[in-house]
Amino acid sequence: MPVELKSPLQLQRMRRSGQLLTQVFDMLDEHMQAGISTMQVNHLVERFIIDELKARPASKGQYDYPYVLNSSRNEVVCHGMPSSDEYLQDGDIINIDITLEKDGYIADSSKMYCIGQVSDAAQRLVDTTYDALWAGIDAVKPGARLGDVGHAIQKLAERAGYSVVREFCGHGIGQQMHQAPEVLHYGRPNTGLVLQPGMTFTIEPMINQGKRRLKHLDDGWTVITRDKQLSAQWEHTLAVTEDGVEVLTLRKDETRHPGSITTV
Repeated sequence: MPVELKSPLQLQRMRRSGQLLTQVFDMLDEHMQAGISTMQVNHLVERFIIDELKARPASKGQYDYPYVLNSSRNEVVCHGMPSSDEYLQDGDIINIDITLEKDGYIADSSKMYCIGQVSDAAQRLVDTTYDALWAGIDAVKPGARLGDVGHAIQKLAERAGYSVVREFCGHGIGQQMHQAPEVLHYGRPNTGLVLQPGMTFTIEPMINQGKRRLKHLDDGWTVITRDKQLSAQWEHTLAVTEDGVEVLTLRKDETRHPGSITTV
């Protein structure tokens, strides 16, 4: 499929959806603690998006998925399903992945939460994955190529001793949740699609503590690490601009911006 270049009006609508999605995470920050179930998290997010933001939780019903978010805890790589029997515990790490649609345009973002006192190893994985996300964002500019983005992520993650999941990737986004292009989180510099102003897509690296091999559970959604070691993921929706990149889902708790990447 051809890659859609968004008009200024379309970008403004995507920016609005992104800003609303950041408010969902602001709300959730107050509730992510030991003792809450992942289904309670799902219900909180659904009510907030619909009742407070007057928007639509875009994941619910997409590909027949029954919930408004993915809750991927510890060894779950992605697509974890909320459950009334899954309670967050001290030491857990969990990714909450949420999509929101407003006025026909979708924003997609995910955030890692560390519950209580997590191990040093878990914290290092979470922090390194965040750095990998920003290494990818920092590579985005007109004239760069998608291979540059993937390479930046892969280099940082593997240098830290981790593996990069290859079965799942970022994606174009707009009026549909998944559009062209596919955004791989590994690659070679100076290869792949040339980036142009108006492109909008997600970067969402999944980084494993151990090997990158995966296992799909019988629910048809949940993906875990085959070696049962931890996995982490962060995600932002962004737009290529005339002079660089705009992160459309940048949260108020984030001090990072393109060009501020730190090394591990």
